[in-house]
Amino acid sequence: MADIVNMPKLGFDMAEGTLIAWVKGEGETIDKGELLAEIETDKATVEVESNFAGTVLKQLVTEGAIVPVSSPIAVIGEAGEEVDVDALMAEAGGDATEEAAATPEPAAPSPAPAAPAPVSTPAPAATPAGNSSLPGGVKASPVARRMAADNSINIASVSGTGPDGRIIKKDVEAYLATPPAERAAAPAPEAEVPAGPALAPLAGMQVGEVLPDQEIPLSRLRGAIGRRMVQSTTSVPHFYVTYEYDLGPLMSMRKQANAMLAGSGEKLSVNDFVLKATALNLRNFPNLNARLDGDRVLHMGRVNLGVAVAVENGLLVVVTHDADRKSLRQISLEVKEKAGRARAGQVHPDDIEGSTFSTSNLGMYGVEDFVAIINPPEAGILALGGAKQVPVVEDGEVTVGWRMKATISVDHRVSDGAEGAEFMQKLKDYLENPVSLML
Repeated sequence: MADIVNMPKLGFDMAEGTLIAWVKGEGETIDKGELLAEIETDKATVEVESNFAGTVLKQLVTEGAIVPVSSPIAVIGEAGEEVDVDALMAEAGGDATEEAAATPEPAAPSPAPAAPAPVSTPAPAATPAGNSSLPGGVKASPVARRMAADNSINIASVSGTGPDGRIIKKDVEAYLATPPAERAAAPAPEAEVPAGPALAPLAGMQVGEVLPDQEIPLSRLRGAIGRRMVQSTTSVPHFYVTYEYDLGPLMSMRKQANAMLAGSGEKLSVNDFVLKATALNLRNFPNLNARLDGDRVLHMGRVNLGVAVAVENGLLVVVTHDADRKSLRQISLEVKEKAGRARAGQVHPDDIEGSTFSTSNLGMYGVEDFVAIINPPEAGILALGGAKQVPVVEDGEVTVGWRMKATISVDHRVSDGAEGAEFMQKLKDYLENPVSLML
C-alpha cells in the first residue's frame, strides 16, 4: 500500500515550509532514511529524509511551493503500483489537484540602491541559513553544492533554475551532461587596479565619502528570530541570577584531557565542560528543564540541551539530545558537527528539534557577562561569559586565578529566584570539581 509523505514540522513555531528542490524524482527508488527533498523554513534549509522505502510514485507539490506543515508532498509505494492519488489525498484530508498546483509566491523586487556601496565579504564558513548563498552571491542547495564539489565543478558556472535562481541538483546534473566545450565559463574576477600613492587630507576636510542609506529586506531567519524574541520578552516574565565560578581545577583537567587527545584532531573546550555540567545539574531541577502548557508545568523527562550558534545574519539553536547521558567527548563532537552544518546551511531536522533548555556563549568575543532571552517554550537559558585569568584574593594573598561568570534567565511563572540561585550554586559543585563530570 502506498504511503504519503507530509511536510514535517521542524520546530515549535513552524507553520509552513518552502519545498526548494526534489532530490528524488518520480519513478526513482528510495530507501528509508534516504534524502527525498530539501525544504526551507524560517530558520534554515533542511534536508528531509524519507520515512518509507519504495518508489516515488507522485510528487504532489512543485519546487518553490510554500506548503503548510503536515500537508502531503509526495506518495511512495511499490514500483508500478496503481494508486488513486485523489482518493489517497482525500483520505489524508487534502486535495491532490490543489496541492500539485501550488506555486511559489513571487518574490518582492529588491529596491535599487541609490549608489554603489562597498560590499563586505562574509566569512567563508558562515553560509546564510535559509538562502544557502555562497561567496559571490551564488545560491545553491546543499545537495547541489556537494555534487559540484564531488565533481570539481566551480558552482558559479552552473545556471540555476530553482526558486530565485537557486542552483539545485538537476542544474548540476544538466551541467555535467553538457560537453565541456559548450559549458559557460564562470565569470573571471575583475583585476584589481593598483592604488596610487595616498594623498594627505587637507586641513578641515572629511576623510572618506558619505555612504548612501540602504534598505535591506529582513531575511526569513531574521524575521523568525524577531518574532520569537518579541514573543518571549512580552509574554514570559524573566528573572536573572548571575554567579562567578573558579575554573582553576577545570582548566587543569582540560589541559590534561587535551594532551591525551593530541593527534586525534579532537579538543575539548570550556563550553563542552559547561554543557555537561549543566545537563547533569538539570536532573536536580525539574522546574528548569520544563515548559508551561496552559495551567500545567510539564517536567521534561529528557535533558536536551540547545546550543546557540552564530550563523550569517542570525543564529540557530542546535540540540544535543540526552546530554546528561553522554560523555564529554560525545557532547564535544556532536555539538561541533551540528554547529558546522548550521553554519553551512545543511542542518538535519534532528539538529534543531526538541531542546528542553538552552545555552548561549559569547565568551569567545571577550564578553565577561550578559543576559540571554529565553527560547520559548523552554523555562530557562544559561548565558556564559569568557573564562579569564584575573587577580583573586586567597587566604589574604593576591594571586592569579581562572574565573567565569554565568547568568541564568528563568521563566518566573514556573520558578522563583531562590531556585535559580540554588541551580547556579549547585552548578558550582560540578564546575569547580570537574572530576564529577567523569563519573
